[in-house]
Amino acid sequence: MEQRGRESRRGRQRWFVFLVALLLLCSVASAQIRYSVPEEAKEGTVVGNIAKDLGLDKNTLKERRYRIVSGSTDPLFHVNQNDGILYVNRKIDREEVCERSSACLISLKTVLETPLEIHYVEVEVLDINDHSPTFPETEKMLEISESALPGARFQVPAARDPDGDQFSVQQYRLSNNEHFRLEVKDKGEDGKIPTLVLQKALDREAMGSHSLVLTALDGGKPPKSGKMNIRVDVLDVNDNTPIFTKDVYSVLLNENVPVGTTVIQVNATDLDDGPNGEVVYSFGNSVGLNNRLFKLFEINQSTGEIIVKELIDYEQKDRYAIEIQASDKGLAPLTTEKSVIIKIVDMNDNPPEIEVTSFSDAISENARHGTTVALISVSDLDSGLNGKVICSIREDVPFALSQSLKDNMYSLITKSPLDREEQSQYDVTIIAKDAGKPSLSSEKTVTVIVSDVNDNVPEFSMNPYTFYITENNAPGASLFSVRAADRDEHDNARISYSIVRDGTDNYKLASLLNINSENGNIMALKGFDFETFKTFQFQVVATDSGTPSLSSNVTVNVFILDQNDNAPVILYPVSANGTAEGVEEIHRNVNPGHLVTKVRAYDADIGYNGWLLYSLQEVTDHILFGLDRYTGQIRTLRSFTETDEAEHKLVILVKDNGNVSLSATATVIVKVMEPKEAFAASDVKSAVNEDEENSVVFYLIITLGSVSVLFIISIIVLVIMQCSKSTDYPSKYLKETNYDGTLCHSIQYRSGDRRYMLVGPRMSIGSTIVPGSNGNTLVVSDRRRASGEVRYTL
Repeated sequence: MEQRGRESRRGRQRWFVFLVALLLLCSVASAQIRYSVPEEAKEGTVVGNIAKDLGLDKNTLKERRYRIVSGSTDPLFHVNQNDGILYVNRKIDREEVCERSSACLISLKTVLETPLEIHYVEVEVLDINDHSPTFPETEKMLEISESALPGARFQVPAARDPDGDQFSVQQYRLSNNEHFRLEVKDKGEDGKIPTLVLQKALDREAMGSHSLVLTALDGGKPPKSGKMNIRVDVLDVNDNTPIFTKDVYSVLLNENVPVGTTVIQVNATDLDDGPNGEVVYSFGNSVGLNNRLFKLFEINQSTGEIIVKELIDYEQKDRYAIEIQASDKGLAPLTTEKSVIIKIVDMNDNPPEIEVTSFSDAISENARHGTTVALISVSDLDSGLNGKVICSIREDVPFALSQSLKDNMYSLITKSPLDREEQSQYDVTIIAKDAGKPSLSSEKTVTVIVSDVNDNVPEFSMNPYTFYITENNAPGASLFSVRAADRDEHDNARISYSIVRDGTDNYKLASLLNINSENGNIMALKGFDFETFKTFQFQVVATDSGTPSLSSNVTVNVFILDQNDNAPVILYPVSANGTAEGVEEIHRNVNPGHLVTKVRAYDADIGYNGWLLYSLQEVTDHILFGLDRYTGQIRTLRSFTETDEAEHKLVILVKDNGNVSLSATATVIVKVMEPKEAFAASDVKSAVNEDEENSVVFYLIITLGSVSVLFIISIIVLVIMQCSKSTDYPSKYLKETNYDGTLCHSIQYRSGDRRYMLVGPRMSIGSTIVPGSNGNTLVVSDRRRASGEVRYTL
């Protein structure tokens, strides 16, 4: 307004200066002419004829050089010197030339020279409606509180129109609306000022902003107009509480979801604006600080998301009701509450639990089918199928599970016979598996001990037993032992041993034995003599300590082994007084190799212990007599000479072949007789000896053949019986009591013109000693020799 006042005063001052100048020039000028021309006239438009109006002829104008005095390089008008007509020099904009003036007069000073004559010409620029009203801004923003009362006034900028008078802004128009009306106040030189008047209270929640159009019209015909958009923003007042978008919030939440999982997002809206419409969320006042909800859940104040803080366990609680409060940020916050129901969904997160409620430490091996061993209960903290449990047994054991009438209760029972001796302990693994997906399972092992029943008889490690003992054993010393085992245990397996005492012939020998009832060691009460008996048999009974007791017996076969306990006995020569000494007479003219005599000996032992060897221990002439070490024959080695002694003494040593050799000696006195005296006696004696030896050989051959046949038959029978007998049937081999169980061993050799065979340790059962031999040598005829003598030594 002040600016407009200053502009008005400047205009008046210019007009005052202009009038003073006109008065000063009145003394010089003789006339003043006034023309009018519309603005926006084209260049060259005729304004007026100055020469005509001043009464000047054309020659005067030309001679006196009539012109317009102007300081502008681009004047608005120019005058033609030839005819004095005033033309528009350029396009005239009245609003530019006469800004904010009601009348636009342009004063032109014209002159005629020689003499100087000044004429003033006024040209009035007539206004045309060439401008539309314009507002200072095309869009105006107004902020009005929704608490403003009807009648409140809000001034808006006025429009301006450069045109003057009737072509300026004449009226305003407001677009149709129910909240505002328009008032226009005329401010004179400042023009007409529009004002908005509130005629109906505003509600930001109903309409947050209003768009109005203010139109300014000038006085032209038709009028020109200008428009301004007015945007009215309604300022909020905190007059609305937050409202939740749902009446009921309910959600299903799986248990054990990860910490940080969003359960649900609540949403509340507030129709207010700014802080009054910003909603924050929190737990309601009904949720105490010590409530478990604070440990399990948290709420995002900005978004309303309810987030899991700790693992949720369905088994602790399956449903939570949380009061959520929504508040705005107004100076006096308004709040509202809503309940959120969280239902926990059970997950199969708990394996079944197995509990043995009753259990027998041991069960008898003769327990009947269906006997209860243990009572088992299973449980699962989950619900539904997740808590449905099925039990089974993993191993192939003689036990089964029987489900009782009550759910999740089972009985562990026997399903097949038990045998402690096959298995004394069972580790029964019980598997409990729920029906969830994925399924969870657990295991529990129940150890069932099978108690013993005396159902097994003692069993000997061998049946029958065969023992070999040497003769001359020390009385009271342990000879051998029998062992029986019982598959039972404790008293049922504690075994005592005894020897069967019956009335048979074996009883007599069994009476010479004693057995340790605890360990089965058998000892002899006296020593055995192989030469008396060679084998015997008895039975041992093993009895357990069970109730009732069980027993079994075994046959024991004992074979006596020979020892070298008998020294050789000289059978020939034997003198009248019993000494082993004899006298032999031979003719001095006998040939070399002549049989002087034969030393015969006997050894009660058998085998190598009874195998006799002969050697010359003492002889008067070593080159005259020779001794066969196997047969004991003494023969001449050369013929006698005249210088040889008439009597010779030979000491023969006879020893057996035992480890500790035993021996005997025999003395033979050989008397050499002169031929005349000795021929007849020598021939007779030689014939007798030949006959005796032939008889012996004949009987020995028969005996040897019989013994060999019996021996071969016995071996065959023994082999057949050993191959065909069963383990539980006592063997009855070796019917011959004198058989010592040793097999034959033979050595063949030659001595001079004879062939010998040594058989050891003995030839056969029941063999006899032929008188005149050493008991181990058999002599048979040699078919290749005329004399026909072959000796087999046993």
